[in-house]
Amino acid sequence: MSLSHTAAEYMLSDALLPDPSSSRVKGLRLELPSDRLLKFVTVGLPLCLVSLAFAREFSAGSQISCFSPTNFTGKQSAYADTACWDSLIHHGFDAEGRAVTKSLWALKVFPYSLLVVAVLMYLPYLLWRYAAAPALHSDLLFIIDELDKSYNRSVRLVQHMRKVQQASAEPEQFWEECERARQERYFEFPLLERYLTCKQHAHALVFIYILRNLLLLLFLAATCLYLVFLHLNIFFQDEFSCSIKTGLLQAEPHIPPLIPCKLVFFSMFQIISLSLGSIYILLIPVVIYNALQLCQWDKGLLSVYEMLPAFDLLSRRMLTCPLNDLNVILLFLRANISELTSFGRLNAVSALREATANKEDIDTVIDFMTLLAGLETTKPKH
Repeated sequence: MSLSHTAAEYMLSDALLPDPSSSRVKGLRLELPSDRLLKFVTVGLPLCLVSLAFAREFSAGSQISCFSPTNFTGKQSAYADTACWDSLIHHGFDAEGRAVTKSLWALKVFPYSLLVVAVLMYLPYLLWRYAAAPALHSDLLFIIDELDKSYNRSVRLVQHMRKVQQASAEPEQFWEECERARQERYFEFPLLERYLTCKQHAHALVFIYILRNLLLLLFLAATCLYLVFLHLNIFFQDEFSCSIKTGLLQAEPHIPPLIPCKLVFFSMFQIISLSLGSIYILLIPVVIYNALQLCQWDKGLLSVYEMLPAFDLLSRRMLTCPLNDLNVILLFLRANISELTSFGRLNAVSALREATANKEDIDTVIDFMTLLAGLETTKPKH
């Protein structure tokens, strides 16, 4: 008998979770994997394309080639290229023969506009990092710590029940007291449950998360509309007529009124804009999906922790509208599942519960531990 008691004590002591390490504070993920992917693509892609555009500009030299008259010297041709690149104004005629001008300055500032796009895409991340991440970090640390502690409390409670049962002269009276304690909820630790219930009535995190996705969606749509505007108005015109008869050259008779010019970098800008626009359009459904995740509960995680006697949000039907901070916390708990040491063990207990013939004998992890500790021989059936 002493050997079986010693074996049960070793089994229960081995079931306890180790003390959490200090690396948990630094290892928590405060961004969902899909959000991290969106940040990497939306911010990194325009920066990469800007670097390609600038590399093309520095390697190719002049970004414009003008067809100067044959009587121009080399310096005069270089001056014409520089003057036309500085102005970037197309001089043409409408259907009635009237002179019209069209500015092509958007082509010149296009690489710098991509830098503005990258900064705008980074703003939703900054909003989440400074407005929501600190509070979320505190919530996750507390909830993860309490979930693991609740599991350890259940194991220690079974250890204490074994000692009381061994010292009890009347086993039947011991189990009657256990059933009475269960009915009066003495086995439960309501701090975590009440904290999560309180989070159901808070909406700060969910508001910031939805605002973050709405801003990102707005910036993606605005960038796509900006690229469509450039293509419809400018990006189909790689040749234009330039006038250099301005200033001191306005009275020179040998200078023609208009000089034809061609943009050397035109195809490069077309490829950059098409690539950026197409990828941003593909990212819009991802942003919508991230926001729609808050419309349903992650009941898989909650159902596993139903094995804890202090955690019965599902069984008591306490889950209401999913648009609250608790649902956001559950999403990030799923992302930080590696930090939840108790999840793997409770998941295994839940699987064993499903495979057990008498499922009614296992309501909580305490029931499972009492069975493993050898108390099932005297435990009354429900």
